[in-house]
Amino acid sequence: MVNSGASVPAVSCLANLCVALCVGAALKSDVVLENSATTLNHSMELVQRMEALLTQGNGSDVTLRVQTLNMDEVKVIQVHSLVLTLQSDVFDELLQTRNSTAMVLRESPDCAAVFDKFIRYLYCGDITVRLNQAIPLHKLASKYHVWDLQQGLTQYMTQHLSSDSLTGHVVSWYQYATQIGDVTLQNSCLQYLSWNLSSVLQSAEWSSVSEELLLTLLQRSDLILQSELELYEALEAWINQNQPSVETAKSALKAIRYAMISPQHLFHLQKKSSVMLKYYESVRDLLFLAFQFHAASPIQLAKYFDVNCSLFTPRNYLSQAWGSPWVINNPTRDDRSFSFQTQLGPSGYDASKRVTWNALFSPRWLPLSIRSAYPEQGSLQPTRTDGGRPRIIITPATSSPDFAGISFQKTVIVSARKQGKVVVRHVYNFHQSTEEAGDFLLEAGLQRRASEYLIDSSLYLHIIVKPLYHSLIVAKK
Repeated sequence: MVNSGASVPAVSCLANLCVALCVGAALKSDVVLENSATTLNHSMELVQRMEALLTQGNGSDVTLRVQTLNMDEVKVIQVHSLVLTLQSDVFDELLQTRNSTAMVLRESPDCAAVFDKFIRYLYCGDITVRLNQAIPLHKLASKYHVWDLQQGLTQYMTQHLSSDSLTGHVVSWYQYATQIGDVTLQNSCLQYLSWNLSSVLQSAEWSSVSEELLLTLLQRSDLILQSELELYEALEAWINQNQPSVETAKSALKAIRYAMISPQHLFHLQKKSSVMLKYYESVRDLLFLAFQFHAASPIQLAKYFDVNCSLFTPRNYLSQAWGSPWVINNPTRDDRSFSFQTQLGPSGYDASKRVTWNALFSPRWLPLSIRSAYPEQGSLQPTRTDGGRPRIIITPATSSPDFAGISFQKTVIVSARKQGKVVVRHVYNFHQSTEEAGDFLLEAGLQRRASEYLIDSSLYLHIIVKPLYHSLIVAKK
């Protein structure tokens, strides 16, 4: 600890730095008046001096004693009150009310571990962040009102959702964002988990999902995963490991869309799934309705049941029955076409029926708003132009009476490589053409080799066709 007399050299030292800055500013002002104006930038040297001031403790007038809650460990840091008060109004108030040159701060173990890194930011204005340090640093920035650091850390977390970590970090970031009420970070985490759910289900992070997050995910229709069966099996593993309350387990099981699981697998779950056997009564009616869905034609079912509910709404399934991947090399070169088949619908009644789809991708499609509203008699309206935008049109190769009562939603998933991992970059939903989704690849910059939407100069898409059923007749009770 240093005595109070050290405050004089502290002020003198910092005052000299300020004078140097002012002299530099004066020189800069004089130089501007000359024709050959030049800016001399020595900011890095100043940062190095500030860091040395902190490291060596020269002229320190305050000793911070950082105590870890419920532990005897104390971290001692020599600091300068002028620097702290300039960066934080909370520190300013604490320093004005202190009774000695020592100030005791009590922090949680994770915050205490990075406190010296936090203080260094106040002196130097830069910081190196690791995934496991983001939350404690964000807590300190929020607690001491260092708003630039807080915003920077929020941006860091949003941009590093796909980074690899041993135990995962997105779930803990989501729960932290929920706790502090950061809706932007919360939604970013939730979207990442929803769009990359298959990989999350296979990771160690899945078991750490909270009950609230679990139920939130299960309600979503935009989940991207292999199949509904994969989701059920992951839920079963989560229940067995976390042993939630009976009400939570029932609510989660009721959110599974059993109509999207084949009858063969439903029979297997009824006999072999320990979780299903334990909670069978809570989902019995849903299973019975799913079997009815598989046994009857969708048109017949729609006469008696509300088929617009979530039970009959597919999620974004990556299995072959629902769509196909499509890799487009050099996507700005010219138009491309592609054909693939899907099952007519998830119903067992339609299991043997296939629909062939034709997909057309154009890198320079002419938007409807640009096309002439009154084309000349007999002229063909151009669909492509150098000033157009990327578009996809997906249409069935043939029509069929089986399409009655069904509308087909198309979903295009765009993958990208972030932090060395292939993840979902964007998801677009439409019915006929992506022109209905006006933002399709709008900011992709496909002509740039460094575009975040490209992997090795190729556009990685996965097209999913989702049949949506509509109630035809409401039966009288």
